[in-house]
Amino acid sequence: MSKSPLPAAEPQIPEGLPEHTLSVVVPMYNEAENVEPLLDRIHLALGPYPWPWEVVLVDDGSSDATPAELSRCAKLFGPHVRIVELVRNFKQTAAMQAGLDAARGSVIVTMDGDLQNDPIDIPRMVNRLLTEDLDLVAGWRKNRQDGLLLRKIPSRIANRLIARMTGVHLRDYGCSLKVFRASAIKSVRLYGEMHRFIPAWLATVTTPRRIAQEVVTHHARVFGQSKYGISRTFRVVLDLIFVYFFMRYRTRPGHFFGGIGIGLGTIGMLILTYLAGVKLIFDESIGTRPLLFGGFFMVIAGIQMVTSGVLAELLARVYYESGSTRAYLARPAGELARDDGWYRAGAR
Repeated sequence: MSKSPLPAAEPQIPEGLPEHTLSVVVPMYNEAENVEPLLDRIHLALGPYPWPWEVVLVDDGSSDATPAELSRCAKLFGPHVRIVELVRNFKQTAAMQAGLDAARGSVIVTMDGDLQNDPIDIPRMVNRLLTEDLDLVAGWRKNRQDGLLLRKIPSRIANRLIARMTGVHLRDYGCSLKVFRASAIKSVRLYGEMHRFIPAWLATVTTPRRIAQEVVTHHARVFGQSKYGISRTFRVVLDLIFVYFFMRYRTRPGHFFGGIGIGLGTIGMLILTYLAGVKLIFDESIGTRPLLFGGFFMVIAGIQMVTSGVLAELLARVYYESGSTRAYLARPAGELARDDGWYRAGAR
């Protein structure tokens, strides 16, 4: 009998689902009451799944009974339920990165642990990823079950701003239910509050044409309390500025700093040229004019920005020529490895 408080549902496995291995990554923080219902729902959705799958649950330094519940449920459901326990609360992005690092599947699903995302949508999204040869299928909570003032309105504003600045046009950046090709998502690293910007990060190693969105089910929270607040909006703005810079100038930072430097230097030189004309032609005093100091400091700032651009170019070349990072992503080939610890339909 299902222990999930979510509405009754039947597993929906698309016919002809291409061969792959699947990892479901779920960061959790103080979600003790949701652990077993979530796993129960995942098993309902993926029980008849034709290919091997696993669940990677990441405890993000919870202060409640979540670690004990995770340990108990891992023993209850089997070795395909794997636990990653962080030593303290590193926040959602770091927990998600820990789960991605631990995931072994060729396809990786990320979702929240609060039962608002529904695992029933996973097979349909995976099928679209593989049959349409995509690198990401992002969930779209079209009928979102959240508060209007503190959740929906800030989210809509953020979604439009992110889409405009990054060029990756999705309706719902904040939905954690996403399906990735592992070779793509494992080529980027997540920091800060970057889990919201995963589609934008992915666009640095693939083309936006390989990123799609899919309408998904969204439930109201049943157990526990939301970890999101209006304060995260300010952190998102700062991270968005960094993402914008990284997407456009990662391999040519000298163009960014140099462009600003040339602009400032040009304005400063025009000011100083004007003042020189005033002094030489009209014989007026310019020594105490604020414009003189402004022009002088603009020239100095321009020189500093150009110098910073040269240094940034040198650092970028060291970064890419070190051999640990490449500026492109090659699609891997070969047979899928079958390892222990996978759930296989009919094997239990």
